[in-house]
Amino acid sequence: MTTYRSKEEMRDGFEVYDDRFKEMLPEGARLEKHFTGTRWAEGPVYFSDGDYVVWSDIPNDRMMKWSASEGTSVFRQPAGYTNGNYLDREGRLVSCEHGNRRISRTEPDGTVVTLVDSYEGKKLNSPNDLVVKSDGTIWFTDPPYGILSDHEGHKAESELGACYVFRFDPATEELRIVGDDFDMPNGLCFSPDESVLYVGDTGEPRNIRRFDVVDGERIANGRVFAEVKPGAADGFRVDTAGNVFTSAWDGVQVYSPDGELLGKILVPEQRTANCVFGGPDKHRLYIASDKSLYSVVLNATGAQTP
Repeated sequence: MTTYRSKEEMRDGFEVYDDRFKEMLPEGARLEKHFTGTRWAEGPVYFSDGDYVVWSDIPNDRMMKWSASEGTSVFRQPAGYTNGNYLDREGRLVSCEHGNRRISRTEPDGTVVTLVDSYEGKKLNSPNDLVVKSDGTIWFTDPPYGILSDHEGHKAESELGACYVFRFDPATEELRIVGDDFDMPNGLCFSPDESVLYVGDTGEPRNIRRFDVVDGERIANGRVFAEVKPGAADGFRVDTAGNVFTSAWDGVQVYSPDGELLGKILVPEQRTANCVFGGPDKHRLYIASDKSLYSVVLNATGAQTP
């Protein structure tokens, strides 16, 4: 059963629990709404070449684009019920597609190609979120949200019978399971130096765990980093100081590298899905939340590359 927040619970503004978060807020900091009209906003990705944001509207099977100069437009439709998005080391768009049950890449000429869609001859469930490591490998989560119904994909049975975190190497086309003890693995992100991988589980644990990255290729020593309430951690990003900016039902919650809740960026929507740093200096945090796209300028710098 879905729990809906009341209008009184849907507020904007900031909640400060630690002076470190207060220092992130410039004088006059405020949440800006850029667009509303999606059915479920997800997976924002920032393009520095053009200064624009692309994000997913999963149930409408489309991707949206927003820039300060041109406003909002449809980037792609149909879009394979795209969810999470990222840029690879060459600046190409890499996407998780629920509908096609694959990781795809958009080439410079606009052609969309399949990178990987199966493991040992079995179809993936419905890739959800991904990150591209500095070595070019793609790490992604594969819960069944896109095959549970026709709302965010196409209803189907899982061929894998479980939900994994995968590592895919486009150079060798090797797909490897790096995490197999999750209920519903969802958002994921590396620490700035890539020594830690954070993985959110929106299943029964409803937590974020942190793992040591061993030899740059596998993870070990998983432990709970944070239990996000209300709701769950759908997606997150880190700043250059290692602070984690994670979605929750009440907005974006900010945690120190040690897992301390520093503060909240409240968003007046039912649920917040994901966020990404953007702008020329990566000080602007774009937030995909329920039906809308927001942003806020912070005294924090996003760590993602390119």
